[in-house]
Amino acid sequence: MTAREFIMSLPAKINPEAIADKETCFHFAISGDGGGDFTANIKNGKAEVLEGFVGEPKCTVKTTDKVLTDILEGKQNPQMAVLMGKLKISNLSEMMKFAKILGLG
Repeated sequence: MTAREFIMSLPAKINPEAIADKETCFHFAISGDGGGDFTANIKNGKAEVLEGFVGEPKCTVKTTDKVLTDILEGKQNPQMAVLMGKLKISNLSEMMKFAKILGLG
């Protein structure tokens, strides 16, 4: 699975009960063949992913398709990726709130 496929499939994977009272906007800037720029919005119990950057993000995630895929497959530790500069997260507290909901934790 590419990073793009994972990000685009997020709305189908998120439990609506887990986001019923939550609101956020993430921008994903993923370089590489399986990447792209994406906006993930959670609002009013619904999740949507759009291609490109839309709105003001509460958190921006920058990495490569390879690094994100390795994290998802358990081949790369996300904390180590952050420490090594392979994964950049603009708002770590926002990411921590939503990591499990987004399938990243």
